[in-house]
Amino acid sequence: MKNKLHQLFAAIGLVLAAVAFSAPANAQLRIETSGVGATQIPIAIAGFSNEDLAPQQVTAIIKADLARSGFFKIIDTGDVISEASQVNLGDWKARGADALVVGSVQRLADGRFDVRYRLMDTVKSAQLSALAMAAAPQYTRVTAHKIADDIYEKLIGTRGAFATRIAYIIKAGKEYRLEVADSDGEGTQVALRSNEPIISPAWSPDGTKVAYVSFEAKKPVVYVQNLITKQRIVVANYKGSNSAPSWSPDGSKLAIALARDGLTQVYVVNSDGGGLRRLTQTNGIDTEPQFSADGQNIYFTSDRSGGPQIYKMSASGGDAQRVTFGGTYNISPRISPDGKTLAYISQRGGRFQLYALDLSNGQEQRLSDTVKDESPSFSPNGKYIMYATESGRRGSLAVVSVDGRVKQRLTMQAGDIREPTWGPFMK
Repeated sequence: MKNKLHQLFAAIGLVLAAVAFSAPANAQLRIETSGVGATQIPIAIAGFSNEDLAPQQVTAIIKADLARSGFFKIIDTGDVISEASQVNLGDWKARGADALVVGSVQRLADGRFDVRYRLMDTVKSAQLSALAMAAAPQYTRVTAHKIADDIYEKLIGTRGAFATRIAYIIKAGKEYRLEVADSDGEGTQVALRSNEPIISPAWSPDGTKVAYVSFEAKKPVVYVQNLITKQRIVVANYKGSNSAPSWSPDGSKLAIALARDGLTQVYVVNSDGGGLRRLTQTNGIDTEPQFSADGQNIYFTSDRSGGPQIYKMSASGGDAQRVTFGGTYNISPRISPDGKTLAYISQRGGRFQLYALDLSNGQEQRLSDTVKDESPSFSPNGKYIMYATESGRRGSLAVVSVDGRVKQRLTMQAGDIREPTWGPFMK
């Protein structure tokens, strides 16, 4: 039984390499949202004056962002209102809006677009925020996402994460691709193409690099790739499996899982591949390490108790404490940005589902209603968790709010996607 468990558990993080899934080149993600937040803020978003000048409609992007969050009820309006216009906020309150967004788009002489907006509270008859941003045409979507982020922060009290990016793995025919996209699935870019599997992507804290595992050397090797220059380096290519990279909060180190000395154990290595140091010394499988939000601890998966469970130890090594006790099979730990919540995949009743554990009181909550979940990843504001799942024998991505109320499904019309990782806030 123990040998079978080792064989099964050693495949964690590598199993996706053998999954048959395909997707068309340059396909965009399609998002479906269900559920709403505990409270919804009714907000009217007027058309920005002259926004037809821009390559994309700014207000449509803002509306889609806010609606997708589950925290806003969009009040329909056919009005076009510039941020310089005088507005009767009482009229908008009477139309059911607690907040109003107005703005404008102007083409500058250098080809950029100047986008301006105002956010107003109709209940208190007060301005809550105003921004002016000039951006190149290709950054129109980013500008709209930043406005949505500002609205979210001013009305919800938490920084928005619309102007962030996600990465995921696709296989198209015999080609594997590591792709990067905006948080809404638009603006897709291919970071890496390979005829061999790519797994376990992980963003660097500054959002300029991605660590991942590639099988192009006919074995799993850990790489770090600069997304700007496309240059990459080998971080771990030791005997046996090299897998499961995750970044320290300061970006100087990676926690990885290596089988160089036999059974897979947890190591730490500098982000340039130097300074390798072993952290765990057990007779079991220790894998999937993740730094805590403050960098002081590392969470990881181990079968030392007889079945895979999640443990925590100091980032310098030493004794480990078991963290998960619900169920007999818990893997893929991910820590929220504030360090208060642990997300993971738990197998119960034959179902692999997403769970969240409140680390302060030990309260556990199941967040998904799907049955083949994997690879959870927190949004940088900690409000949502993205994960991979299956629908109709085809892989898709899903997003759920940390309270389980709001759910999104991200699919491709003719293909599967796997192993999502949500990038950090843009600098």
